[in-house]
Amino acid sequence: MAQWVPDVLGDEFEQCTLPLGEDDQGEVVATLVRALPEVAQPVSGWERFVRRLRGRPTTDAPPLLDGVDVLYVHGWSDYFFQKRLARFWSSRGARFYALDLRKYGRSIRDGHTPGYVADLRTYDEDIAAALDVMAEDADTSRGPRRLVLMGHSTGGLVLSLWANRHPDVADAVILNSPWLEFQLAPLRAAIAPVVELQARLRPLDAAPQIDLGFYARAQAEVADADDLMEPNPAWRPTPAMVVHAGWLHAILDGHRMVGDGLAIPVPVCVLLSARSVLPTRWSEELTSADTVLVVDDIARRSLKLGASVTVERVDGALHDIFLSRKQARDDAYARLERWVTGWVRSRPAP
Repeated sequence: MAQWVPDVLGDEFEQCTLPLGEDDQGEVVATLVRALPEVAQPVSGWERFVRRLRGRPTTDAPPLLDGVDVLYVHGWSDYFFQKRLARFWSSRGARFYALDLRKYGRSIRDGHTPGYVADLRTYDEDIAAALDVMAEDADTSRGPRRLVLMGHSTGGLVLSLWANRHPDVADAVILNSPWLEFQLAPLRAAIAPVVELQARLRPLDAAPQIDLGFYARAQAEVADADDLMEPNPAWRPTPAMVVHAGWLHAILDGHRMVGDGLAIPVPVCVLLSARSVLPTRWSEELTSADTVLVVDDIARRSLKLGASVTVERVDGALHDIFLSRKQARDDAYARLERWVTGWVRSRPAP
């Protein structure tokens, strides 16, 4: 039985540790964070009487996303801390869960190489453990619940591949700037064999650090003073975590599989910035563009995910769409709500 305890985010957030055994670096866990919707208070007899007199319904309609579960997976050198995103879902009746994968964020243990895996399929264990706990939480008295997968950047790549391998589990997939293609796409064919050899011989060899800290600075520049996001620098460091050969080989292999074409059978929504900027030096331009991925390449690659893919381009957005300047962020949430509303109405609850 899952043991839920208060989370570091405070307020309505709770966390549960998911044991995943051991590897050559010791104990391995994932961490599931949840934010549940408020339970609606029953309508009193007096309120029903007043409503009847006024010709109004005597019972409240269920919220839009009643019966929906969301599982969110973060990106590289990251963890879950976006309260606003959780509340978007829970305020509409969904149960929101976020997974800190093994060796990230809340799941890092002494002796771990942060973020390291040699095969993205390793995360099948993390996701399976999360879904088991979510099933324990579920009230299925009114029928089966629907699952929405939501991933950012590397998490978007992980969930896309997982949804392709598990076609009968999710009901929708939503991707926030998913890392579906290598930034130096024309060179990928030349780089991949070198990385593969290095991954076999010295998988923990580190690549040169190229993060100049501009992306973190851009997020700080556009943050709302009255609603600050304050990530833990130990879990979301600047510059980003070290990239190792074995991990990069796993990423390139994932890109190759997406390039070959996936067959995700459910609707997919991909949210991207309208443009990319190469962050070679600081400028104000970096506060209104994706400085991590080449978004035009990602838009084209998104069409290989499945038969039903919507691509939304958000003007002025950062790499994490939902950490952008307020105007772009509001636009992103409006687009997300429009897509989710259409999905719900086109696919009635089972």
